Amino acid sequence: MHDAQRRVGALTHVALMAIPIVIAVAVGCSSGDDDGEDASGTAGTTDTTAVADVVVIASDFKPLAEMTRVRGFFVDNVAGDLDGTLAVANDPEGGTYPVGTVIQLIPQEAMVKRAPGFDPGSNDWEFFTLDVTASGTTIVTRGGSEVINRFNGTSCADCHSAAEPQFDFVCEDDHGCAALPVGDDVITAIQNADPRPRS
Repeated sequence: MHDAQRRVGALTHVALMAIPIVIAVAVGCSSGDDDGEDASGTAGTTDTTAVADVVVIASDFKPLAEMTRVRGFFVDNVAGDLDGTLAVANDPEGGTYPVGTVIQLIPQEAMVKRAPGFDPGSNDWEFFTLDVTASGTTIVTRGGSEVINRFNGTSCADCHSAAEPQFDFVCEDDHGCAALPVGDDVITAIQNADPRPRS
């Protein structure tokens, strides 16, 4: 099942990669002008960048010790754009996280940024509950509102929807979300108890 999902993601990636080429050819052939200007005499600024989606599998979730710590949470990017993820995470003004961003507060829960259109209601985040052991990670649930937070028994998506818009559905103490019913000491203890060994 996971291999099939990864193949679909790869095929989608290949298909999306072809779109900019077709657009670029169409734009290049649409005018007799060779100076890069449109009919109004101004330079064209056509954006032909397509964003490929990611479909994570259990092995994509690393031990927290292998992720990058940002204040009290951990980030990674399975699409290779960790710099982009860190730029948003460290910007006090917020921003939109790049596709492939993985955010985890504790080892047993995660959120992954998917491509635009995946789920507009959740700003295209996919939520996960995970089972973690010394032998690795298993995905227990994944999706949107059906994924339940382990601390207060409510939907992860519903809790994160309270984040102020500039923070892209990511909760922190000052982002507008309700506080978790446990203290930072409990969170730190859960983080430190991640049983997965570093690779």
